[in-house]
Amino acid sequence: MEQHNTMQEIIRQILTSRVYEAAIETPLEEAVNLSAELKNKIFLKREDLQPVFSFKLRGAYNKIAHLSTIEKNQGVITASAGNHAQGVAFSAQKLGLKALIVMPATTPKIKIDAVKAFGAEIVLHGDNYSEAADRCEEIRHNTGMTYIHPFDDKLVIAGQGTVADELLRQSAGKLDAVFVPVGGGGLISGIGAYFKSLSPEIKVIGVEPVDSDAMYQSLQAGKRITLESVGIFADGVAVRQIGELTFDLCQKNVDEIIRVSTDELCGAIKSIYQATRSIVEPAGALGMAGLKQYIKAYGTTDQTLVAINSGANMNFERLRYVSERTQTGEGSESLFAVTIPETPGALRYFCSNILNTINITEFNYRLADRSQAQLFIGVSIGSGNTREEFSSRLNSSGYKTIDLTDNELAKTHLRYMIGGRSAEATSERLFRFWFPERPGALTRFLADMGKDWNISLFHYRNQGGEFGRVLIGLEIPDQNEQSLEIFFDNLGYHYIEETADPAYQLFL
Repeated sequence: MEQHNTMQEIIRQILTSRVYEAAIETPLEEAVNLSAELKNKIFLKREDLQPVFSFKLRGAYNKIAHLSTIEKNQGVITASAGNHAQGVAFSAQKLGLKALIVMPATTPKIKIDAVKAFGAEIVLHGDNYSEAADRCEEIRHNTGMTYIHPFDDKLVIAGQGTVADELLRQSAGKLDAVFVPVGGGGLISGIGAYFKSLSPEIKVIGVEPVDSDAMYQSLQAGKRITLESVGIFADGVAVRQIGELTFDLCQKNVDEIIRVSTDELCGAIKSIYQATRSIVEPAGALGMAGLKQYIKAYGTTDQTLVAINSGANMNFERLRYVSERTQTGEGSESLFAVTIPETPGALRYFCSNILNTINITEFNYRLADRSQAQLFIGVSIGSGNTREEFSSRLNSSGYKTIDLTDNELAKTHLRYMIGGRSAEATSERLFRFWFPERPGALTRFLADMGKDWNISLFHYRNQGGEFGRVLIGLEIPDQNEQSLEIFFDNLGYHYIEETADPAYQLFL
């Protein structure tokens, strides 16, 4: 009964919201070419066209506009890595209120500048949302400012739920499913409550990254789960724990949660660009990525499906990474490691007889020794069974082959480092690190590591995100194993040991 009352209250608040004092009713646009390609009617809900380029303005303004005079006079405060921060700052400026935003020190400059432009005060603290949120709570406690939660609040949820009200009117109710990006759960809670009250036949499907799937895991477990770490690519939904209220609402109103990979997100960004000539941020493309996976998994045809473009606060430098990963995300590029004999004419024979009818997208080779050579190749052959057939054909032709299409280490680092094998590095251990993208992060790492450890390999490339991906080879004396573990614990950076990875064994 309590949950029923909560839903009824949220529906009432959606219908009486004050969202449109600040936000706009965004268009529902058909992606005509994509509809023809996927054999379904595909529509995009263009929340990327809001004044702050994100749906977050709806919930933030609805909450702040309903504050009491006393609460408004105290000023508003929140912690956010970007889109909610801009929504709060914009809303406060429009209502003439003081606003203070606590943001992680790793927040992209484009989002910091946008918040500053709306007149809010900014405090940069920590390397992630959780650390910023802790600092925000300290400031709130000391100042008495009014906290605006990014998702776990009825008025915030109701503000986001106005998206569903628009969808129902714009489509005349003729929808089969809507695909909703999920972080803390505010948007899908509002949409789910509205649809399941008024049009329960419409499927409400959430979409999360595989490495930030707090809602999926929580629904599976029947209780809220706290993730040990979250992915860094789709930063707009990088939430370790969903809200109490959003969890309850999603248990009742969400039909399914789909999880997508980074490569699928990159492919979805491209699909949206081709449909609209606009570029959404990774979190903003979750709906499209989930929609495409859904059609592929279920063989869906002749349905009307909506993906919500939830935001477009993309920093330009990240586009390089997106472009590089799009082809594998679309299934149009596959990557392989192939061993061939190191004999005169062997490479020419391989290219002319094995790859002669195949579109090559990448090809890396370097002389290693006089017995065999390792090739890193990218080919446009499709995915699934086609990949397996190509790999089997290579093996049956006498070429030892490893499919690297889903190998994160190979795609992020090793494709740029082919030929780096060292005969001298006989006791090397390999680690991938995620460093906060800020001055001093690497210096801290080098200053804290053991004095008798040797860096035997180092690879880094700025991808325009909050974190830099770093590949490090270390030569460490056997007796230093315990001090290595202490070093990693004290450092606090997310890392994975890759010493046993087959791609590393082949190429480095």
